[in-house]
Amino acid sequence: MGKKEHLKQAPDTVNICIVTVSTTRNVDTDKSGQWIKKQCEKEGHKIADYRIVTDERHAITKLLSSLIRTHGPDIIIVNGGTGISPTDVTIEAVKPLLAKELTAFAGIFAKLSFEQIDSAAILSRAMAGVIHQTVIFCLPGSLNACKLACIEMIFPEIKHIVAHLQN
Repeated sequence: MGKKEHLKQAPDTVNICIVTVSTTRNVDTDKSGQWIKKQCEKEGHKIADYRIVTDERHAITKLLSSLIRTHGPDIIIVNGGTGISPTDVTIEAVKPLLAKELTAFAGIFAKLSFEQIDSAAILSRAMAGVIHQTVIFCLPGSLNACKLACIEMIFPEIKHIVAHLQN
């Protein structure tokens, strides 16, 4: 079945959870998480939950498990904690939970980032995969990185992705 056929079977509205990983941001200062939330709503999707969690592996995995169990979201978009500093542990927390990794996501994100920020793109670790029946996207916390990933990659394919999970 091709993309057109999958889109015919795709839901009009996608159930999304948004997670910001940060020890410094709160709801008022979380520009990236708030932008993702507004854009998802603009696209006509349902926000099941929006949370901010500290940069700790256990806290991240516990929250993700809770969101999946409680809301059964189609998509979780995580931003923050993907850099290379010692406190950046989002990828390390999420990767062991994945049943499948969407390996092309990181490469395409790196290419698009390189086009915008040159070689600084190597400091960024984006990732996507499937946990149970939920697709998770892990993005850098910068607003520009979130806009890039959402506008260029996630939103154009979100219904197509969900249609694949529902088959």
